[in-house]
Order: sequence, then structure tokens, then C-alpha cells
Amino acid sequence: MRLSTRGRFAINAMVDLALRTPGQPVPLSDLALRHGISLSYLEQVFAKLRQHGLVESTRGPGGGYALGFRGDTISVADIVLAIEEGPSRAQRGQEDMTEALWEQLHCALLEHMKNISLHSLALQQKTKGFVVQERSTPKKSLVKKTAPTLPAPNAPNSVFALGSWLPTRA
Repeated sequence: MRLSTRGRFAINAMVDLALRTPGQPVPLSDLALRHGISLSYLEQVFAKLRQHGLVESTRGPGGGYALGFRGDTISVADIVLAIEEGPSRAQRGQEDMTEALWEQLHCALLEHMKNISLHSLALQQKTKGFVVQERSTPKKSLVKKTAPTLPAPNAPNSVFALGSWLPTRA
């Protein structure tokens, strides 16, 4: 497992979702703007999160992403493991003399991340004074709009009427 900016972006975006109203989908474009992340990059991240059941997607107008069915039980380790792809032993090639050390560090780090819940990170942000800026949904008007009236044309409506219209204009 590697810790990269991809994992950091995923954790930030997931904390953002945890701060929102449960069940209300958040468009990825909103998350991309809020966190300064490319939309296409964020789509890749959320595809992996969705594959692991950490988020649910809703299509159509008013759609977006919300926390998955596990909601408050999601840990930082769940997010990082869904996003990061560590090299296998075959990809590393020759056995590393310090492999046991790195494996111990990996296990210790993973155990620590399992103890940090997404819910606790969201609560930390709320205590720091983070204010959720919900997207305003446009209200549909019940008043029927009237079509604007156009002035009557001062020109013929066909090529045939043009012949009779030209002599009167001259």
C-alpha cells in the first residue's frame, strides 16, 4: 500500500460527503471546485470508491454521490485500501533486505488508520467551525410564463408574395 495524493484527495472528498445531509447526493463538479481537484481525476477516484461500496451514485438532474450503505462505519483504512494499489511481490522483483521492516510499518499504519473513522473526521471539521455550503436547488415556478408577442412582419412571407410587394414599395 502506498500513501499518495490520490488517497488524500479521496479522504478529503469523503469527509466532505460525511458533512452533508445524509442521502443527498453531491455532484462531483461541486467537490472538484471546492477542493481544487480536476473533475476527471475525481471521477477516477469515485469509480474506485463506488466499486468498494463506500459511495453510492445517483444519476440525472440533482444526482451525484453520497456515502454508501456503511456510512458512519467507514474508516480511513477502508478509503485508502480502496484507492491505493500497492505493488505485489512479483512487481517489486528482488527481495528487499528490509522487507520485514516495511511490512511491520505497513501493518502498524493500517491498524492506526482502521481506528480513525470518517465520522470522527467530520466531527473534527464541525468543531473547527466548518460550515457546509449546501447547493441551492432552483425553485420551480407555478406561474405560467406568457410568450412574448412579436410585432407583425413588414415583409412578404414567400417568394411569390415578394413580386406583388416590391411594386408597392417603389
